[in-house]
Order: sequence, then C-alpha cells, then structure tokens
Amino acid sequence: MNMPAISLAAVRGRREHTLDIAAEIERRGFSGIYCPSMGDPVALCQSIAHVTNEIPFGTAVQPIYFRNPVDLASTAAFIHELSGGRFWLGIGVTHGPVHRRLGISPGKPLSDIADYVASMESAARQHGELPPIVLAALRQRMTELAAEIGSGAVWANASRNDFANSVSHLGQAAHSDEFFVGNMIPTVIDEDRAAGAVRNRKTLAGYVALENYRNYWRQAGWIEEMNAAEQAIADGDAEALNRAMTDDWLSNATLYGSAGEVRDGVQAWFDAGCKTPILVPSSTSGGQLKALEEVFDAFA
Repeated sequence: MNMPAISLAAVRGRREHTLDIAAEIERRGFSGIYCPSMGDPVALCQSIAHVTNEIPFGTAVQPIYFRNPVDLASTAAFIHELSGGRFWLGIGVTHGPVHRRLGISPGKPLSDIADYVASMESAARQHGELPPIVLAALRQRMTELAAEIGSGAVWANASRNDFANSVSHLGQAAHSDEFFVGNMIPTVIDEDRAAGAVRNRKTLAGYVALENYRNYWRQAGWIEEMNAAEQAIADGDAEALNRAMTDDWLSNATLYGSAGEVRDGVQAWFDAGCKTPILVPSSTSGGQLKALEEVFDAFA
C-alpha cells in the first residue's frame, strides 16, 4: 500500500503532545509530515527534527510576508542541517483575507516569490545550505515558476480530475525523483459517507469564497459549480452554496467515506501524478486528535 503523508498542526496547550504524534506518524510508516500555515509551522518543524529520525517533513506553507527572507534562510538552514536533509521548506503568498486581517500589503505574487527565493539563496552564503524550496502552486504561472526556481510544488485542495494537467506545467522537473509534487487533501473517514461530505463542505466553503480558487476550479472544468457558488455568495444564500458544491466536485477535491474508500482515493491521487498526497484529517465526531486516530486505523 502506498502511504500518504500527514498534515500536522500544533494547537496551543497541546504542542508537546503534537510532537508525540509526529513520532507516531513516523513509526506507522507514513511518507511525510507537512505543517500548514496555522500557528508557526517552521517552529513545529524544528521540533519535529528532534523527535523523528527518518521521515521527511516540512512546511506547507510558510507565508512569505510573515518573515524576512534572511531570517527564514537562517532558520531553514539550521533545520536542514539538524535533520540531516529531511526538511522541505514550502513557501507561498497565502490569501487576501489573511493579508487584510494582518495589515499586509502584498505585491505581485510571482515577482515577490522570485525575489524572496533569491534573497534566501543570497543569505545562504552566510547561514549555510538551504533545504529544498517548494512553492505553493495553484495555476499555471506559479507552477511553471516552481519548476524554474524551486525543488517542488505543493497544491491545496487541487482537483484530481485536472491534476495531470497541473503537473504538466512543471515540464521535465516533474519526472525527477528529487522534485516534490504534493497536494493537501481534506480527509474525513466515516462509514456515513454523507456525513463526511458535510464535514468537507464546511472545510472548503472558505476556499470557495476566494476568487482565485473559484477561477482555478473553473479551469479544472467545474464552471457551472463555481458560477453557482459565486451567485450564492453574492446573494448570501448558504443553502445555494452547499448545492453548488456538488458531490462530483467535492469527490475530486477531497477524500471522504469509509477507510477503504479513502485508501482507494489516496491511490487515485498517486495515479493522477501526485507523488505525495498529504491528508489533512478532520472528523465528524471530534477534533484533530480524533481525526488522526481514524487515519491511523485506516492505514494500519
């Protein structure tokens, strides 16, 4: 069985237990641990380096506007050396609502990312070798940039029906064993498939509200769904928004259902060209810890 990677976040009050979970993820043979932007993913990765021995791990994603590139280069080089080269640094621009909440005025994503990576590489002359840098991608131009200046690309909530097309924009880089190709996939394991769908719709509702994601899903072929979602958002109609998030669309962007259905879904992602499917667990009956237990049981 091809094993996926796991998304892991540290919540206030449970940070030490999160490190115990990281060690358990390694023990159970999952293919990686990747930390989302909530909290401090770089700090969590630094601690994961101490409690694991072999498993690859990294950020997915560290927003570039949150940290000076020279500062991040120093920390990233430290974790890279400390971990024996197991650390992957995923960086991205994050989303408009986050920028507005924090009072950040971003520039142009492509040039900002390129300048940021160049600054990190310059700082590496002082701080030491950098880990492989992975760019958070969604549409064609950022994907092409990942192949040009990075060592990988990571998506979040990508659509499986169009993923091979997304990967094609990486060109020959995608065929290298050393190039990272990953996707963060909202995942719910529940014998009640309908309940799992409800949970994943709640997870993706915030992304559907973002214009760049709607445009991505339109490009992937979900034109009617995204047009309906856009109208529902404009009308403030929550029921219409749920109807717009159809089962077909949801099944391509997320995983849900029984353990067997989720395992089959993971294999389908491998078959679609995703080298590292990253499960983002949630549960119909508990929080992150319960969701992780359900994933552990499914892949035991």
